[in-house]
Amino acid sequence: MDPSTKASLEEIKALEKADEELARLLQAEEDALAFQQQYAGQGKEEFEIRLRPYVDQVLLYEDPVRQDAARKSVPVDELEEKAAIALAKEGKFKPDKVEQGHALLLQLLFWFKQSFRWVNQPPCSRCGFDTVHIGMGNATAEDLRFGGNRVELYRCKKCSGTTRFPRYNDPLKIVETKRGRCGEWANCFTLYCRAFGYQARLVLDFTDHVWTECFSDHLGRWMHLDPCEGAFDQPLLYEQGWNKKLTYAIALAKDGVYDVTKRYTRKWHEILHRRLITSEANAQEVISSLTKEARRHFSPVERASLENRDKRDLDEIERSNYPEEFSCSLPGRQSGSKEWRISRAELGADNNINMSSEHYSCPFRICIDDHVGKIYKSFGLILCQCIDRVKSIPRVMDELKALQNFLLELSATPFRTRKITIDSKSNMLALSEVLESDAYKSLFQSLSLKNCLDETGKRFVCLGGEPVMTSLALPVAVDILKEMVNDAGSDKNLTDNPAVKVFSNCTRVCFGSVQASGEQVPLGIATAAFDGLKSTKWEEPDGAKGSWIIYKLPDGSMQKLAAYQLTSANDAPERDPKDWVLEGSSDGGQTWYILDSQKSQFFEMRFMRKTFIITQEKQMCNAFRFRFLSVRDTNATSRLQVSCIDLYAEQDKAFIK
Repeated sequence: MDPSTKASLEEIKALEKADEELARLLQAEEDALAFQQQYAGQGKEEFEIRLRPYVDQVLLYEDPVRQDAARKSVPVDELEEKAAIALAKEGKFKPDKVEQGHALLLQLLFWFKQSFRWVNQPPCSRCGFDTVHIGMGNATAEDLRFGGNRVELYRCKKCSGTTRFPRYNDPLKIVETKRGRCGEWANCFTLYCRAFGYQARLVLDFTDHVWTECFSDHLGRWMHLDPCEGAFDQPLLYEQGWNKKLTYAIALAKDGVYDVTKRYTRKWHEILHRRLITSEANAQEVISSLTKEARRHFSPVERASLENRDKRDLDEIERSNYPEEFSCSLPGRQSGSKEWRISRAELGADNNINMSSEHYSCPFRICIDDHVGKIYKSFGLILCQCIDRVKSIPRVMDELKALQNFLLELSATPFRTRKITIDSKSNMLALSEVLESDAYKSLFQSLSLKNCLDETGKRFVCLGGEPVMTSLALPVAVDILKEMVNDAGSDKNLTDNPAVKVFSNCTRVCFGSVQASGEQVPLGIATAAFDGLKSTKWEEPDGAKGSWIIYKLPDGSMQKLAAYQLTSANDAPERDPKDWVLEGSSDGGQTWYILDSQKSQFFEMRFMRKTFIITQEKQMCNAFRFRFLSVRDTNATSRLQVSCIDLYAEQDKAFIK
């Protein structure tokens, strides 16, 4: 049979199979509607009673006083810098306003997750010890002022004192307390989104959860955001991750009420069997009535615009409702104590996927890391100059500490206008005599900084290029300095450190593309292993007993690998890599050969850098692959994590071992 004919027949069979599946689903939906019509109660009024309090609640997000209080509590400059860095890591150094707005929204979400406190049982208000729930109490006038009509009572396990925990509904109060459970979190976060001008909705899940939706101009659609989990654009998190049996997911905003359940399911026909408060027709009638009520003061032009937006959103939801291949492993619920999550049956199903090089859950990502190698090289030169000048370790220590303090002080300045003067009060005079050296000039250049004199002869340092490049590079330099200062205090000769030798004698490989067997989005993606930052990490959710990460060189370039370094991550030592194999390929990953293998490696400390020299015969490669075989304790975790991976190529001169 002709190959093209065979391919056509296979396409026809695939289309026929898809048509059969679609027909099956449509029939299942029809059967579910018939079941619902038979068993759903007359609960039209009950359905409206469930929604009515939230119709009034979301209007609080439009209050200028509440919005102003929310904005004042946010470190806007810090979040804008983080947003710029996130975009730069994607190669977007001059993003447009839409991209900036999307990136800032995500940083607002991550900041909120870190800044607010989840409360299972509040600590004792008297002694701070653990408490146990003992019932409900009476609300005070102050509680009621902020919608705290439900007051939980807790008894201290140590002093037997009673602690009150009012469940406030007014987001203005929650901005102050910064604590609660999903009701408080989603309520307050939606206010934050509105305060920064995003179109936002509060989503009420009738199976007892709340989250937020924001319209993303970047994506051209509504985006799911869960502040409790720090999760975004994962609408199937609850059904496929938490194993929730959803019924109704209703979004509410100042401009109306929306049934968005279909956005969060791939099992609509099953959900219909559980939507038994009232019939679908009654539910839609209530939603339509509440929406008309919300829009009664809108102009005809505004109402027409909203109706067009609603139609586009409905079309998008309907298109996404049918089953599709979904390869990403979604986690069970992370917020709340384990006992509480178990009681709610939200730990999730066992839906982990066995990944291989042919079946992966993350795309190739480009590393924007040229600055990392330049910083490493500059520090190698600085230490070489120390050797040439026969400086004592204490003298080297003083110089490194002075530089560390200087960069930390510079890091604390506004990222768009960084400038710092070196004077007698700045504790940086130890740098004055060396700032003009070639090594320091190289370092400043790698940090996009310049060293200048003002009209009075005072020396100052300021931005020498794009602000975001300095923001990318400064934390890398601070991390290296901290590491070197510690080494200077512990080693008899800092220059005997193998990492320093690598910095001085090799070239760090950069600008590669990275792919891994899995990654934790958004804070544990694969490229985080190559950004030179100890504060970030690559985290493989299912990597404890086997995982891989591939680094491909850009534009078909070839390198001989001389050494590599691995750095342990910030926490959970049981997730450290223990056994691994490093392989190289000269044909882009079609065939692999072993460059190095390690067994029973042990990272004694967090952020510990280990250097490994390639002793095999060196070959030209355009791709490298780590196969991590196990972590320190496979019985204690399913995850693998690595803070930094650095690959070093040979220079023209001989590599010093």
